[in-house]
Amino acid sequence: MMKKILLFALFVSFSWSAVAQNINVKVENPDSWEVLPPQKHKIEVTVVNKDNKPFGGDVRFTVMTDKNKYLSQQSKTVNVKAGDSIEISFVPQLPEAGFYRCRVECDGSFKVFNIALDPLKVISKSDAQPDFDAFWERALAELKSVEPDYQLTKMPESNSKKDFYLVKMKSLGGVEISGYYAVPVKKGKYPVLISYMGYGSKPWMPSVDGIEGVAEFVLSVRGQALNEPINTYGDWIQYKLDDIDNYYYRGAFMDVVRAIDFVCSREEIDVTRILAQGGSQGGAFTFAACALDNRIAAAAPDVPFLSDYSDYFEVALWPNSTVRYKQKELGLSNEEMFRNLSYFDIKNLAPRITCPIYMAYGLQDDVCPPHINFAAYNNITSPKKYITYPTAGHYVGDGWWDKKLEFFADYFAPQTKSKKR
Repeated sequence: MMKKILLFALFVSFSWSAVAQNINVKVENPDSWEVLPPQKHKIEVTVVNKDNKPFGGDVRFTVMTDKNKYLSQQSKTVNVKAGDSIEISFVPQLPEAGFYRCRVECDGSFKVFNIALDPLKVISKSDAQPDFDAFWERALAELKSVEPDYQLTKMPESNSKKDFYLVKMKSLGGVEISGYYAVPVKKGKYPVLISYMGYGSKPWMPSVDGIEGVAEFVLSVRGQALNEPINTYGDWIQYKLDDIDNYYYRGAFMDVVRAIDFVCSREEIDVTRILAQGGSQGGAFTFAACALDNRIAAAAPDVPFLSDYSDYFEVALWPNSTVRYKQKELGLSNEEMFRNLSYFDIKNLAPRITCPIYMAYGLQDDVCPPHINFAAYNNITSPKKYITYPTAGHYVGDGWWDKKLEFFADYFAPQTKSKKR
């Protein structure tokens, strides 16, 4: 038991680290960290001796599940000349498809990293309640009964190519939400890209140059971003955790649908070419928007949040700690809490999605770990594909924006150009 506790402590920080000055371990070839059967991982390690004398010692390779269950440890002895390096490799024996935490260490120097085996076989069954669809149909009906009262204020960022507007509108419960809207000045019918924002993100607007020939709308949901100065929800994920009809994400998910209502109200928008994207919470919002509204033509979420809660709370420290605090305060049992959260779990919404999806994830993500990304992704039945960023944490590579534009290209007319963000 003590060995397992110590191993957990070593893995829980889950970050790249190196503390030794003279002996360093490097883990090479990250593109091989995700494999599909019958391939096997080959973990390539370089031991670098910066000392002015030879080094002899053991290199240990430890594997745990993403829930921090110890699986195995291998060891190899190396002898490295002064100022030299040596290459070795390990082949882990993994029991099943999934994500695994690995640690390579030698003489106080170590690296911690994730590997993946056949992510498409990571299945997390739906725990949707019998009234799940009816619950969301009621919410959508309530939203429809609210007059949106769209208000647009032209902004000084407007230029010869695009006009920029601050948009305010009413959503579920009469709550005012807002966003930034950019649209080409030239009259015409344009595709539109809706961007959903991350948890607690600061307000941002489309680039002044923007995407040529495309309108853009960046939504701020209730209590966040542009609306945070009047936030009445506190820490959003905790708000009304014991009351599904008033839980924060019931309203927030309706906000993402209201954003679609807004762009569809604009005569300059081609409603057959509505696209959506977002990362983290924005990735979850993208899933929710596609699941709750079939007007989206295609979407590209990344590192999505709000998925597979019971497992999520085992593989990540947050939001587990925050939600558990509120659970205790409210006196909710685990059964009650997870039942409530199941209504807002994107893995349960995913089967409702009918449009093409392109998802990106960071293999080293410890905020929204890959396990929860694929719990939702693998429940999508519409056309889909994903891209792995093997060394990325809770973010994706610089090339993701261009990958998204390529994915959306068929919906952009004429062929678009943009500057990177």
